[in-house]
Amino acid sequence: MARKSGIAYAIIGFMAIVLTGCVERRLTINTEPPGAMVVLNDQEIGTSPVTVSFNWYGDYWVRASKNGYEMLNTHRKLRAPLHDYFPFDFITEVLYPGRIVNAYEWTFALAPQEYPTREQLIENGESLRSQLER
Repeated sequence: MARKSGIAYAIIGFMAIVLTGCVERRLTINTEPPGAMVVLNDQEIGTSPVTVSFNWYGDYWVRASKNGYEMLNTHRKLRAPLHDYFPFDFITEVLYPGRIVNAYEWTFALAPQEYPTREQLIENGESLRSQLER
């Protein structure tokens, strides 16, 4: 009898491990034009378009840079879906036997780099000189 209950517990334990849910979270960052170096929360993640996995929702700092374009330095909020709140998160991550994919996509437009004209540089220089003389 003890052997049968041991086998039953082993089967239940195996099923609990195999049949648990899985939530995959992915964020894709695109830039216009593509090919910009993307930094997410002070971690370089690659050249756009780039996709990364993440664990937490919330505020993310995004920095994108490409030669010939102004550097983009901004933040975006990533909001959790309903199934990531209590008690639904327990159902989706533990009891639900399937796989759930939360995929998000952000697109950022990079402004072309604007270089000052010769006249603007001279004017800025004269303004700085007058500030220093005061």
